[in-house]
Amino acid sequence: MQYTGSVYRPPSEAYSLIIQVTLGCAHNGCTFCGMFKDKSFSLRNEEDIFRDLEESRRMFRRVERVFLADGDALVLKNDKLLRILEKIKTLFPECERVGIYGSPQDVLRKTPGELAALRNEGLGIVYIGAESGSDKVLTDIKKGATRAEITESIVKTENAGIPASVTFISGLAGQDGWRDHAALCGTMISEAAPSYIGLLTLIAEPPAPLFADIAAGRFKLLTPVQVVEETRLMLQHIDIKGRDCVFRSNHASNYVSLRGTLPSDKDSMIARLDAALRDAGGLKDERFRML
Repeated sequence: MQYTGSVYRPPSEAYSLIIQVTLGCAHNGCTFCGMFKDKSFSLRNEEDIFRDLEESRRMFRRVERVFLADGDALVLKNDKLLRILEKIKTLFPECERVGIYGSPQDVLRKTPGELAALRNEGLGIVYIGAESGSDKVLTDIKKGATRAEITESIVKTENAGIPASVTFISGLAGQDGWRDHAALCGTMISEAAPSYIGLLTLIAEPPAPLFADIAAGRFKLLTPVQVVEETRLMLQHIDIKGRDCVFRSNHASNYVSLRGTLPSDKDSMIARLDAALRDAGGLKDERFRML
């Protein structure tokens, strides 16, 4: 198996076979992100990808999930992705799902027919980093996509029959804008209605550009209590109708662990946050928070 540089995957892909089909991130400009700074973006040679898949078949008796890395592997042209998915299906007939990171731009470049073809060949989930529902925050963090574009990409993915797992980041607006960030994340989730929502809490580490702003005092982090208040406000603004959305805020970065399905578990998750606000001793200690 060949891996180049640091390899990242979503928490839910912890037990997946990870295959790099691209190296790095094509955008790689988000100020909060320190991932993929150790490599320049490039496409892996198809023969090398197939060689890794064949070696994995020899190594593992059973592979139920495969994750295609790196940062936005959906950037690959459809014909190449389809050949990779076909190879996975041939080598691993037991595979239940193939996952992939996709930027909003990646999704919007695909036609509905191309997305449907990927679904039919085994693509079972696309992980999209929304980060915020606020255009101001998206501009500040140099996301490279607007709220409208991100919303469209989520809806387009879901309409193609591929579940979208969408990440938002608590604390990303800092002290000055957390209320707007919370409310706009909530309304964006309501509009896009993805299958899955993952809420992380901001931790900036070198070499993320935002780390220098925090160190210099230009960006003021939220207190743990404010993070909980922000999450509560976001949940209050989520109003999903006609479908269920799995909500997870149980990442290692979060102060309070939440697991539920919207809309049915909305009130119970808010109650869990209210309990944490009444007793701050229930918040995760900083020593145990990590990316």
